[in-house]
Amino acid sequence: MWIVFALLSAVFAALTSILAKIGIEGINSNLATAIRTVVVVIMAWGMVFLTHSQSGLPEISKKSWIFLILSGLATGASWLCYYRALQMGDASKVVPIDKLSVVITLVLAFVFLHEEFTVKSIIGCVLIGAGTLCMVM
Repeated sequence: MWIVFALLSAVFAALTSILAKIGIEGINSNLATAIRTVVVVIMAWGMVFLTHSQSGLPEISKKSWIFLILSGLATGASWLCYYRALQMGDASKVVPIDKLSVVITLVLAFVFLHEEFTVKSIIGCVLIGAGTLCMVM
């Protein structure tokens, strides 16, 4: 089932890029990011209340809070940079560079989470890197 959600994530991410490129025309990229973020916050909390997940708030550990906050800060920084790049450049070039996050994630997962780095994942990283270079040049 996870693969269905992963594929839907890719589809929605693609739509995000196209819709954002159209939406940021003529407005400040930071303002556009803030508007998008408000929509995401409302949608996320809506899902929490729709699924009655809010009761889990008191059970969240201090460590989880810290890492979720750090993750949120990283997401915010990523979105601000992404929207600025999207405003300045072509979506067809910005998006492939943004997707280098796959390669960076694999390396960070190996270093910090001690996840396995296989021949297959190394080949995938090289191909993603090469594909990115081909698309932006």
